Amino acid sequence: MAKDDRVIIAGAGPVGMVAAAYLAGEGIPVTIVEQAQDLPDDLRASTFHPPTLDMLGRFGVVPTLIDQGLVCPFWQFRDRHQGVIATFEMERLKDDTAHPYRLQCEQWRLTRMLREQMAGNPDVQFIYDAKADSVAQDADGVTLTIERADGSKEPLRGRFLIGADGARSAVRRSVGTEFRGQTIPEIFLSLSTTFPFHEHIGDLANIAYISDPQEWFVLLRTASLWRVLFPTDPNETEEQMTDPVRMNARLQAVVPNPEGYTVKHRTAYRVHERVVDEYVHGRVFLAGDAAHINNPLGGMGMNGGIHDAFNLASKLTEVWKGADASMMGRYGRQRRKVALDVVQQQALRNRQILNQRDPDQRRAYHDELRATVADPTKHRAYLLRSAMIQSLRDLEAVA
Repeated sequence: MAKDDRVIIAGAGPVGMVAAAYLAGEGIPVTIVEQAQDLPDDLRASTFHPPTLDMLGRFGVVPTLIDQGLVCPFWQFRDRHQGVIATFEMERLKDDTAHPYRLQCEQWRLTRMLREQMAGNPDVQFIYDAKADSVAQDADGVTLTIERADGSKEPLRGRFLIGADGARSAVRRSVGTEFRGQTIPEIFLSLSTTFPFHEHIGDLANIAYISDPQEWFVLLRTASLWRVLFPTDPNETEEQMTDPVRMNARLQAVVPNPEGYTVKHRTAYRVHERVVDEYVHGRVFLAGDAAHINNPLGGMGMNGGIHDAFNLASKLTEVWKGADASMMGRYGRQRRKVALDVVQQQALRNRQILNQRDPDQRRAYHDELRATVADPTKHRAYLLRSAMIQSLRDLEAVA
């Protein structure tokens, strides 16, 4: 196989690594370019939805993910003062998926498993400490110019390029597509602590969205930590919001802890709701955060990106093996529809429920949630949507 007859993948996060593993498994040479010196290990996304686990079964990594993670058969909407509003039971999806639960497991565990799986494949190349800079293409292939840590640049040649290089994607910028949407007013602050919230809050599920007219928050449990997500005034500096005294005070307001809280990890980030105009640009394809970004309420960002990767890689495999390249357009139409109609709308809806301050509106939301979980048909339908199963089924109707 000629050196330039391969698929170049910019970005070695979950989306890029899933695309690489899929293509490599089909005998297609890949080169993965990663800006960091190694695979990123930050505590970003940690929720795997049922259909994502079904997909990842292709690689044989799900049992290990389960061993290293935390199976969550329930998740909740709660009120800060009233307690449980609605508990959703994932077992109701047992006839729709092989994995009727959410799995809490850090995304870096998946990327390392996939790298290990590809380690012995001579057609898989990793280039670290090099960031995507610009893209050019012609009738025969695509050239990705990468920039090394010392500032030097060099071209990489391939047949196709997947831009999975995140929210600040250089590939997206280079192809010139618009990234339309909005910026959410709050800064999101995520704090990780070993404090056992489940031992101090009654009937607490491992995933809980807690509404409050003054300050909502989210509790997410992993195998070793609890993560607490707070909305934060954007007028605060990062130094102010991550001041140990300030962080401890916010956590104390969740559950008083006389011994004080130990924060193992903290991240403050601005949240956007944006989707590109086009996912497909000739021989260049955008996926994951390079194509769409949204707030994390509902855990749809990484999962939607992995679904992008499977859809893209399956079609690209057919094109590589002789199918007409025009079929790649359907990838863009399908996945853009999901990003606009499902991922963004559900994430915005979750934020709206949590952030609502009007007492009548809050009661109406809570009554609607209670009625939903009380009705078996509505309960399952809600789970099909929130677990992203329905969005995958609906894609078959997109030409």
